[in-house]
Amino acid sequence: MAKIIYTHTDEAPLLATYSFLPIVQAYAKTAGVDVETRDISLAGRILAAFPEKLTEEQRVGDALAELGELATTPEANIIKLPNISASVPQLKAAIAELQAQGFDIPDYPEESDDASAADVRARYDKIKGSAVNPVLREGNSDRRAPAAVKNYARKHPHSMGAWSANSKTRVATMTEGDFRHNEKSVVLPADDTLEIRFVGADGTSRALKEGLKVLEGEVVDSTVLHLADLDAFLREQIAAAKDAGVLFSTHLKATMMKVSDPIIFGRVVRAYFPDLFDTYGDVLAEAGLSPNDGLAAIIKGADNLPQRDGILDAIAKGYESGPSLAMVNSDKGITNLHVPSDVIVDASMPAMIRIGGKMWGADGNEADTLAVLPDSSYAGIYQVVIDDCKANGAYDPATMGSVSNVGLMAQKAEEYGSHDKTFQAPGDGRIEVVNQAGEVLLSNDVATGDIWRACQTKDAPIRDWVKLAVTRARASQTPAIFWLDETRAHDRNLIEKVRTYLADHDTEGLDLRILSPEEATKVSVDRIREGLDTISVSGNVLRDYLTDLFPILEVGTSAKMLSVVPLMNGGGLFETGAGGSAPKHVDQLVNENHLRWDSLGEFLALAESLRHEADRGNARAAVLGDALDAATERLLDEDLSPSRKTGEHDNRGSHLFIAKFWAEELTKQTVDAELAAAFAPVAEAFAEQIDEIAAALIAEQGKPVDIGGYYHPSDEKATQVMRPNSAYNEILAHLA
Repeated sequence: MAKIIYTHTDEAPLLATYSFLPIVQAYAKTAGVDVETRDISLAGRILAAFPEKLTEEQRVGDALAELGELATTPEANIIKLPNISASVPQLKAAIAELQAQGFDIPDYPEESDDASAADVRARYDKIKGSAVNPVLREGNSDRRAPAAVKNYARKHPHSMGAWSANSKTRVATMTEGDFRHNEKSVVLPADDTLEIRFVGADGTSRALKEGLKVLEGEVVDSTVLHLADLDAFLREQIAAAKDAGVLFSTHLKATMMKVSDPIIFGRVVRAYFPDLFDTYGDVLAEAGLSPNDGLAAIIKGADNLPQRDGILDAIAKGYESGPSLAMVNSDKGITNLHVPSDVIVDASMPAMIRIGGKMWGADGNEADTLAVLPDSSYAGIYQVVIDDCKANGAYDPATMGSVSNVGLMAQKAEEYGSHDKTFQAPGDGRIEVVNQAGEVLLSNDVATGDIWRACQTKDAPIRDWVKLAVTRARASQTPAIFWLDETRAHDRNLIEKVRTYLADHDTEGLDLRILSPEEATKVSVDRIREGLDTISVSGNVLRDYLTDLFPILEVGTSAKMLSVVPLMNGGGLFETGAGGSAPKHVDQLVNENHLRWDSLGEFLALAESLRHEADRGNARAAVLGDALDAATERLLDEDLSPSRKTGEHDNRGSHLFIAKFWAEELTKQTVDAELAAAFAPVAEAFAEQIDEIAAALIAEQGKPVDIGGYYHPSDEKATQVMRPNSAYNEILAHLA
């Protein structure tokens, strides 16, 4: 039997899985497709890392490693739901929850002075941040708004905030001393093994990483962000926000860039509260309270210190003397600086632009904002969009074109593969990348504490990326722009490769361009205002930024994008959307029994996954996938997606109706008579009972529920909450 792997992940997408997966398994079985699950949640990965600490009954396999191997084979067909890209506070919270549930796993060690602590720290460090995606993404990315989603957005345009030409909102970014300006890059002439080493000012050296395998044609980069330049920049921007009377916010990627960006975040916290750290910095450090973990961790940890009152007073005075901070939750007093994982650049910047260039202040009102993106590598794209909105007003979802994306991400390409090659300089000197012959390929001067990183981009993914770009441009007859900057060292090497590999393809009649990110942004926004479509062909981080930026403006959310990853060895990975607002969704479910998570991404990914099976010879799977797409369009047209309000249809209600519409579409289709006959009684049962079941699901709402855990919910409790209606369950059981 053909097999699809459906992943158990985290937060709201995991809870939605308890409701949707039984539908998927029942319907797919009729097409001879078995749908299995693998647990790659944060909690699952933690448990898999410490088998020796667990009882036989508690042990779980390393599902992520298993799927990583599967992704390199032609047999792979994986549906990937959003994961937590865990920050240290999230990791610690998950550990504490698992310990409370009886799992004897160790605490996350702040220090790794002895071998045992170093081993535990190393295991946890492999789990935090973007630990999942680099393992599974053995192919490049094809993301676009499906026709049904785009048509719905045009017929039912989402709200857009008004822009003023006098808006004070702007982006602030470094002009020197950052990753962008210090980058160096080399193309490897042959297979090699590299070493990263620190050479002190006194000439002594030590290895930071050894045995780094590289392949012929691979692009290897190194760069450094100087803390002295960062600190000076942050002081200037804090003063500028205060003088302009705008909110101060910082936008980083402290989850995906799990080594570098928490450090940068910590420097922002230090810069905003200088007196706090001048007076109590040593006390906080001795207590293991790091600004890298955010202000909330410091406030909580201060409760256990004799200096608590002084620390809280210094924080209060910092608020008074500094600019107003952008808020994550004004009602609860949670600021932009409370938790490093709360404000993630690719989600937060488009959201700010969508509501007119504003963020929320402590008073609960929207206000113009100074958005601080320290590293200048991609900050300019947001400034171009802001300038365009100031000049021309908000975009109109009813008329605007689309910007889809072909993203270079296979085999840990570019910055997102740099975690194991990112270091804080242990002293003044330089950090070098040296080949097996002892030749220094790359070298950057560093001072103590500077953030240095190297990253790799293999040649085979670049070839595949160019091929995918040409394929998409040809299939859609849409201009495709490679977002590459010839003034940046890494991009110069990629531009040369792109020009070389484009010659391998028939590009006759295609509009293919190479532009800097700022230039490409300007062309793209000009085109979308004319209702025209453009394909962005970008590197890995830009892929993440662009596949939130344009979808949030176009269709209201990036969760509604179709995300296909054609794996390089012939398999398929089908991703289901973004999970940035998932924590709020879980909170609403627990308190009000209403889950507003929209599973549209799951519907779209499943249809593509089924068609992938059809390409392998299972024609019935294609019938199932096409019927699901038709059902999805009906769901959108009839406005049955989850409501944000308790007491209205939620995620479970949308699953009920997708199951009904899917069965009806399968009954109506004429390609497969057996399939139509199999679903006729299911469609009939839904038609007879739909109103009663829908009303019963809504009636369950309005009261708190217990799911047994945030990071590791109880299967029994979560199933009861997400599948509470026996009549509904009996209809699905008819297909078993």
